[in-house]
Amino acid sequence: MQLQLETADSVRRKLASRIAQKHKAEFGQFLTPSSVARFMASLFPESSLRTCRLLDAGAGVGALSCAFLDRWAAGGFDFDAVEATAYEIDDQLRCHLARHLGGYQGVTPRIIAGDYIELATSDDLFTVKQPSGYTHAILNPPYKKINSNSAHRLALRRVGIETVNLYSAFVALAVAQAAPSGQIVAIIPRSFCNGPYYRPFRDFILKRAAVRHIHLFELRNKAFRDDRVLQENIIIRLERDGHRGAVTVSTSTDDTFADLVTHEHPFDRIVFPDDPERFIHVPTSPEKSAVELSPAIRCTLADLGIKVSTGPVVDFRLKEHLRDMPGEGTVPLLYPGHFSATGTTWPIEGIKKPNAILRNADTEKWLYPSGFYCVVRRFSSKEEKRRIVASVVEPSVFGNVSALGFENHLNLFHENRRGLPDALARGLAVFLNTTAVDENFRRFNGHTQVNATDLMQMKYPNREILVELGEWAMRQGRLTQEQINAKLGTLTE
Repeated sequence: MQLQLETADSVRRKLASRIAQKHKAEFGQFLTPSSVARFMASLFPESSLRTCRLLDAGAGVGALSCAFLDRWAAGGFDFDAVEATAYEIDDQLRCHLARHLGGYQGVTPRIIAGDYIELATSDDLFTVKQPSGYTHAILNPPYKKINSNSAHRLALRRVGIETVNLYSAFVALAVAQAAPSGQIVAIIPRSFCNGPYYRPFRDFILKRAAVRHIHLFELRNKAFRDDRVLQENIIIRLERDGHRGAVTVSTSTDDTFADLVTHEHPFDRIVFPDDPERFIHVPTSPEKSAVELSPAIRCTLADLGIKVSTGPVVDFRLKEHLRDMPGEGTVPLLYPGHFSATGTTWPIEGIKKPNAILRNADTEKWLYPSGFYCVVRRFSSKEEKRRIVASVVEPSVFGNVSALGFENHLNLFHENRRGLPDALARGLAVFLNTTAVDENFRRFNGHTQVNATDLMQMKYPNREILVELGEWAMRQGRLTQEQINAKLGTLTE
């Protein structure tokens, strides 16, 4: 039987340079390299099924199906026959797809032209409650946001799926359409692992499937290098109606898989039993982190009586009230740019952002009383070393002001919309700035945004320890990263 993956990959490389970026963006389309496709196909367990019913939704030129079928042709599965269903909306790709899948003996290809979400959620095709579904699914779904009132969103809601991106919609539908014990392997952005927007999607898949394998690429720009995609992707294998058990986590630097490392973890290290948000963690070593191991780091923010909120001032909505520099009737407006390793600098002349906001009836509800706060910036650059960067807001910097404005690119820790005690704010910042906290945070956060929900789900030392940390920091003056990290190791219950 002729193998087709290398042929499909040759076509993919030619098309990748020809297809306009606008066209790729319209379809959320990034074609799978052969090395990634082959690795994904290798993750399926051996099967005693006589007939395989394979789904490849958003199939492109068929690289994933070809990788799966090449493995079968080489003796990797014992199927007698394969029924391969491939959805592809792009007319430019479908002719290549049909030719590649038609090159296998024993395969019955079914090429479906059209929108997978629209077709799969129609009454006559949706199989969420039917026992006979796809036995295997291999997916590189499109990446594109779904508007809240779009036809896609409404179609998904009709079948009980609530999600915000095409990639998660494709995976949810594939899980829904899978037969009992059906295997789903997908390469998708890691963004679904945390945050409130993907909570319904996490609930949907964790209710219906067991996580069996997660693969993480350590470099963001390698999985889809030909399309210049800078995105943290994972490969995940799910088993429909599977019993929760050990989860294999593998890592590699890039798509050559030359330095592949594999470990097993109990499911409760992947999804913590007491986590109502159902964050999905990806531990990259068998050892527990310093944060996990420390008996002193067990408190929630609720235990501490502290809240964390996103900065409420959305500048473009309050544009008429903003001022470049402070003046009569204004209070400080704080952006991430006002904070650095050396402290708070305000006002800053010549920056592109305003330094002040008028305090009046229209802005009052967006302001906080002047005081000590701990702030964490919400965004970092793609390849920045740290995700969590915490700073202390010191009221003395601003002189005799009664209120402060916090712009939307900051998260702030507070006590019922009031400042924290000085030492508590400083201790919180010290803890958040430790390398161990940052590394632990990256286990469930694979993108550049730090949401208030993420910070809310973390564990912290108790209030007394945080105050001690703050008092220690005040005695030291300017702290190095080495000092901060060493201090974390001295925490006791």
